[in-house]
Amino acid sequence: MKHLKHASLAAALAIGAGAQAQAQNLTMATIEPSLGPAITMSTFANLVNNELDDVEIEVAGGGAATLHMVEVARGNLDMSMTSPSIYPLMQKGAAMYANEPDAPALSENLRLIMWFPYGAYHYTVRPDSGIEMLDDIEGATVFLGPAGGGAYATARGWIEATTGLVAGEDYEAITANWATGFQSFLDGKIDLYVNGCMDPCQQFLQITETEDVRFIGPESHEGEAVEKFLGSYRTLEEIAPGAYGRQVNEEAVTSHNTSVGITVRADLDEETVYRITKAFWENLDSITSDAPWAKAISLEEAVKYEGNMPLHDGARRYYEEVGAL
Repeated sequence: MKHLKHASLAAALAIGAGAQAQAQNLTMATIEPSLGPAITMSTFANLVNNELDDVEIEVAGGGAATLHMVEVARGNLDMSMTSPSIYPLMQKGAAMYANEPDAPALSENLRLIMWFPYGAYHYTVRPDSGIEMLDDIEGATVFLGPAGGGAYATARGWIEATTGLVAGEDYEAITANWATGFQSFLDGKIDLYVNGCMDPCQQFLQITETEDVRFIGPESHEGEAVEKFLGSYRTLEEIAPGAYGRQVNEEAVTSHNTSVGITVRADLDEETVYRITKAFWENLDSITSDAPWAKAISLEEAVKYEGNMPLHDGARRYYEEVGAL
């Protein structure tokens, strides 16, 4: 009996050790890895992975958040990027979801972990381009973002609302992914490159290592069309002079910002979502000296009720615990 008890204890310990070693694997999809929102989401995953021994978030970069949201809702992914302007379109089966008949039903399978700033949209030209403001891009070749994505639609909308210039009619908007669009600007093949990010961001640090840039805004950012464009989820934001070493702007440039977020499948258990939310926020301060952009992320922004997307119960539990709700 003595030997039997020892054997049983050894078996129990072995089972316990195996269970502890096997982490819960979660999958997160995000956009092009070098972009600001993707870096924020990867940072979220890294902080969680470093803090929790029994949870592992695997991040895959590339593709469109609009498609990733569908895959999360179908249960093929656990988390992805979302947007307060895109989620209502999914609820209605409109715009990029018009050919996805299940989109409204699928939207009910998504919940929110947090919102965070996308970053100001940087409309970027070379100083010798002759383009001083957005109103000057008639006839220019432009990269707005991947066609069909939220960034493309947003940049196109800002230009049309502020200048009246229409993509495909007054200027050429090239069809390219993020990496190709950036490389096209580096190679001098396009006149205007657009990217939204929280300064300092990688793309502009890279460009300004070797050449000057000018960030441009519209002649006017006022009027009914601009108010309609901003709506409830976008805000005006200024890009400061001196944000980058070889930035020629001597005055702040008016642009726009929005929120994006991390969405999670609704049926992921409450305890897991609570723990990963807590792990991120309780360790965010540890990286702000190495990642200055992280200072722009706040609990106040995270819990805003935007785009009709409800918080996951696990995330809500954490935010209520710390008094953010």
